[in-house]
Amino acid sequence: MSKDNIVIREIRPEDNLQIEAIIKACFPEFNIPLKGTAYEDPETRFMYESYQGKREVYYVVTNENEVLGGAGIKPLKEFDGNVCELQKMYFSPRVRGKGFGKKMFTKCLKAAKHFGYETCYLESASQLKAAIHIYEDYGFVHRTEPLGNTGHYSCGVWMTKVL
Repeated sequence: MSKDNIVIREIRPEDNLQIEAIIKACFPEFNIPLKGTAYEDPETRFMYESYQGKREVYYVVTNENEVLGGAGIKPLKEFDGNVCELQKMYFSPRVRGKGFGKKMFTKCLKAAKHFGYETCYLESASQLKAAIHIYEDYGFVHRTEPLGNTGHYSCGVWMTKVL
């Protein structure tokens, strides 16, 4: 797999099965609970359809027709304010540690600013130490409690960044 063939683009309907498989494979790999997480989130099966509203986008990392990861921006559910959520950022082991997480993160934050959000929120699991380190490097600060109502009650890391 050459880095030259890898692109980040908006999700397409035909990407659903591949991105669902990547997201779900990360849970047993990192020993993350299946309940109260993206694993059982109904949107995970229909990622393309789940990101077609206003002020939301989901990007995938691809090599030709193979999806290798993704992340998205969406309005924070059940929250009164101009806050988006960085959602479902997961990658295949084949592209981890090669800078695509940072590229994806930068692309998502740029989209959030373009959509006019004032703050970006995210939830994560403490097991995802590399991802949390990236969030901290990009100026996200830890919170002591969640915002909104994502339904992901097993995620114990909550962070925000003013855009």
